[in-house]
Amino acid sequence: MMWQVLDTRRHIFRCMVSFVVALAMAGAPLLAVANQAPAKGLSKARLQEVVGRGVAYFQQAQADDGSWSASSGPGITAIVSSALLRSGRTVEDPMVARALKYLEGHRREDGGIYQQGSRYKNYETSLSMVAFQDANKDGRYKDLLAAAERFVKGHQWDEDEGQEVSSMNYGGAGYGSHSRPDLSNTSFLVEALHAVGRGEDDPAIQKALVFISRCQNLESEHNTSPHAAKVNDGGFYYTVAAGGQSQAGETPEGGLRSYGSMTYAGLKSMIYAGVSRDDPRVKAAYEWIQRHYTLKENPGMGAQGLYYYYHTFAKALATIGDAKLVDADGGAHDWRAELAQKLAAEQQDNGSWVNSNTRWLEGDPNLVTAYALLALSYCR
Repeated sequence: MMWQVLDTRRHIFRCMVSFVVALAMAGAPLLAVANQAPAKGLSKARLQEVVGRGVAYFQQAQADDGSWSASSGPGITAIVSSALLRSGRTVEDPMVARALKYLEGHRREDGGIYQQGSRYKNYETSLSMVAFQDANKDGRYKDLLAAAERFVKGHQWDEDEGQEVSSMNYGGAGYGSHSRPDLSNTSFLVEALHAVGRGEDDPAIQKALVFISRCQNLESEHNTSPHAAKVNDGGFYYTVAAGGQSQAGETPEGGLRSYGSMTYAGLKSMIYAGVSRDDPRVKAAYEWIQRHYTLKENPGMGAQGLYYYYHTFAKALATIGDAKLVDADGGAHDWRAELAQKLAAEQQDNGSWVNSNTRWLEGDPNLVTAYALLALSYCR
C-alpha cells in the first residue's frame, strides 16, 4: 500500500477519529460509526441470522445471577454484555439488565469492578467500564464510571509507583498493582479510557503510549529498549518489562517475535493515543499486518487466542478506517466480508463459537461467542 498520504486524506481520517470519539463519549458502541452495507458475500439477512443465533445462545447459557462463566470472575460477563449491547439488545432487555446488575455487584470501595481477591483487577475493571459505557446513554452509570476511571489510572505504572519514564514498566498496566505490566492489559486500559471519551490529551493515555511504543519491534526515538533492533519488523509482542517476553517465543538472537493479536492491539492503541497514520510506528505496524494478513490463524500463534485475534483484528481495522486492506502481494481484501464469512462458517449448531485450542480460556464458548459477536459488530 502506498503511504504518500494526501492532505485531504489526512483530514478525512482525523474527522473520522473525532467522530468515533464523540460517539464513545455519548455512550454509542463503535458498530454505530457508520450505517455500512452488509459485507459482500454475506447477505444482511444471513448476518442477522448468525448474530441472532449467537444472542439466543447467551439466553440459554446465562446463570440465575445474571452472569456467564462466573468462576472466571466478572470479566467474561462484561465482554458478553458489550457483545449483546452491540448486537442490538438494550439496557432494558432482561438478559442485559441481569448481567449489568451482576457486574454492579462487583463494585468495590476503591472504585474498581472486580472479584474479591482478584489478581486481574485492571482487566476486569477495564472490561466492565466498556460494558457500562455501552449502557450509559442516559447517564445512569456516570458515577460508577468516574470511580472506575480513577481506579484504573491509579493502577497504571507511573511516578506514583516510583517509576521514571526511563523504566521499562512506565505507562503500562498489568494484572495487579505490583505485577509486571503487559501490552494486553495496557490495551484494555486504553480501550476503557477511550470508551469513556478520553483522548490523546489524557495523561494516562500518553503514559500508556510510552509503554506501547516499547513493545513494538521497531527501533526509533520512541523505543530504545534492548529488544528494539533485534527483530525490527514493526510488529508487537507481549511485554518489554521484566526483561521482555513474547508469547510467540524468541529468535536465536534473543529477539522477541511479533504476533498478530498484539500487533492489532498495539496499532489500535496508538491510534487512540493520537499517533497519526504517517507516523513511522503506525506505518511499520500496518506494513506488518499487510505482510501477515490472514484469517486462518493468529499470525505467530496459530490457533492460540484465535478469537481474541479476530476481535482485535476487526476493531483495529475499523479504527484505522480502510474498507479494504491491500496485502504485501497486492491482493485487496474486503476484510469485513472475509471475517463475516469466516465466523459464519465456524458457528456451532447451538449458536455459539468455541476454539479447539483452549489456551487463554478459549475453550469457554461464553468468552469465544462474545469475541465473535463483537467482531461481527464491526462487519455491519
